[in-house]
Amino acid sequence: MGAALGRCVRRYRDVTREEGGATVWERLEGYELKRRARSMAGLRPGQRPEPSLPAGTDRLPQIEHVVVLMMENHSYDNYFGMLRGRGEGFPLGADGEPAVSNPGADGEPVRAHHLPSTVQHLEAPSQSWHASHLQWRHGTCKGFVASTETVLPGADPTVGMGYWTEDDIPFYYGLARTFPVADHWFSSCLGPTFPNRRFLVAGTAHGLIDDLPFDLIDYPPAGTIFDMLTRHRISWVNYHAVPGDKSVARRYSHHTRRMARRRLLRMGRALRSATEGVQKDLQFTANVFPLGIARYMLHVRGTGQFFADADNGTLPSFSIVDPDFDTYSEENPQDIRKGESFAAEVINRVMHGKGWPRTLLIWMYDEHGGYHDHVVPPAAVPPDDVEGRSLIGSPTRLQRLLRPLFPRVVHDAQNEAEGPRRYDKYGFRVPAVIVSPYARPDYVFSEVLDHTSVLKLLEEKWNLPALTARDAAAISPLGALDLAGPPAFLDPPSLPEPSLKWGSW
Repeated sequence: MGAALGRCVRRYRDVTREEGGATVWERLEGYELKRRARSMAGLRPGQRPEPSLPAGTDRLPQIEHVVVLMMENHSYDNYFGMLRGRGEGFPLGADGEPAVSNPGADGEPVRAHHLPSTVQHLEAPSQSWHASHLQWRHGTCKGFVASTETVLPGADPTVGMGYWTEDDIPFYYGLARTFPVADHWFSSCLGPTFPNRRFLVAGTAHGLIDDLPFDLIDYPPAGTIFDMLTRHRISWVNYHAVPGDKSVARRYSHHTRRMARRRLLRMGRALRSATEGVQKDLQFTANVFPLGIARYMLHVRGTGQFFADADNGTLPSFSIVDPDFDTYSEENPQDIRKGESFAAEVINRVMHGKGWPRTLLIWMYDEHGGYHDHVVPPAAVPPDDVEGRSLIGSPTRLQRLLRPLFPRVVHDAQNEAEGPRRYDKYGFRVPAVIVSPYARPDYVFSEVLDHTSVLKLLEEKWNLPALTARDAAAISPLGALDLAGPPAFLDPPSLPEPSLKWGSW
């Protein structure tokens, strides 16, 4: 890691001495792409969808803009379990309530229940690698109560069995009733945010099983979808919450200093307090591979710029829109209504923007957040031969060295990282809706999808080779669209107002 960071810093200093503005980042990007091309010379890339056409060929010209809005930490049942008439929600009993329960420590069943507040509990439930595998419980989905009792002793063990309804999140319910809902969209692995967002951009977690900053020191051999798009001159942007008056260089400098300071301070803290703040280090999805951050900064812009680009029809070919992970990503203990108001603003601005006739937007969640889902995640194709690891959560020499200095950190890290080390099954279902003028009305997409289905979509559109075995085997969500006939939603439909108005809080 030291050598790689050293090269990045030296190169950054060299080019910033020479010239300023976007050119700096263009030079950094070009330098890094050439270096990666040399390092990948011996690798065998995946096959293109249409081998007779060159990579980068646009095979779906009806869609010019692909937008991904990925929110945080909710399962399908947690949000759409009570969505009737569309998708596979809760099985209901004679009383109209979910006929779903999990055993508690005393053996008594804890039924799925409506949560009384949209403000979530602090730290509970947990979606750590260990907690997620306990919740999976050998393919029974019967470990959600027990996982909280094991991983978060003292927390309310029943909170993971909670759900919300249309009264709580009316915009989301209206969205799912209008556009195709994907009721078998699974997160990519039984684990937390960082590994699942890595699958979204690289088709692999590359061994990551936690959200700890100590483990973000690697880069996948085939690179990321961002590298692939840049190589073929396909425009992309990662939009995120940032003060609009900061230049790219200032954002990069501030971001790297902030990350380094937090990670050093966190070394001396207990894991639970560390984990509480770790999401604050994730400013945008591209940063789940920090070693690529220098060349990515040319493609990182603020949320205000996204709204302007959506209004004007100038969105790039591919974009990821990130919420503010501290305030309105919908991770606990946030009020989920704030995240809904942000998502509603993003989706409405896209639908009413000048580029809407040529846009496909996918709204989804990175993982389940520890909330119950009754559908058992199926087996998945392992992306590669890289097994999971945790720098301080596995029995390594470093762990033995750190234990006398930070005994609680090491002990809790072991607890967070326990479990299998393979990526051979999907994580739990998450809410997902495909939004486009070409969307099929009254359609439920029930084939198995995961975050690498986004990669598959981009690969099919631009004839790009797969990055890993997982995205090579993935199914694209294109079946939710009818590209042969006139677009059914060319005139944007009216959707319910969210519980909170964007900007009112």
